Amino acid sequence: MANPNIVNVTSILGKNAFLALTTSFQTIVTNANNSDKILKINSLIVNNIDGTNAASVSSVIANATGLALLGYLANTISVPADSSLVLISKDTSIYLLENQVLRLQASANSDLHATISYEEISWDGF
Repeated sequence: MANPNIVNVTSILGKNAFLALTTSFQTIVTNANNSDKILKINSLIVNNIDGTNAASVSSVIANATGLALLGYLANTISVPADSSLVLISKDTSIYLLENQVLRLQASANSDLHATISYEEISWDGF
């Protein structure tokens, strides 16, 4: 079920994930096909740990195989040296439906690190 009615939730689990970004798109969180889950992304913060140089970040939502782009969250947004960029916050949260992934890419290897906080919402399959 790709877009469930989440009224009859059986569990909500808080989760975090962390990723050092590279110049290739990498997946930070996946909601597999037929998972009987929906992921509510509460925050996505990108930190530039380079003390001298800015780096840019791009973020997309794709299908779980990563082959079909569904939409951009960010496209080459600059993150200044020693700074953070909030791409998603509690007041702009999004949902990842089944068969969707959230992917990130940086303009420089290892300068940007991402932290994501999300809720894994499960329900009884129908």
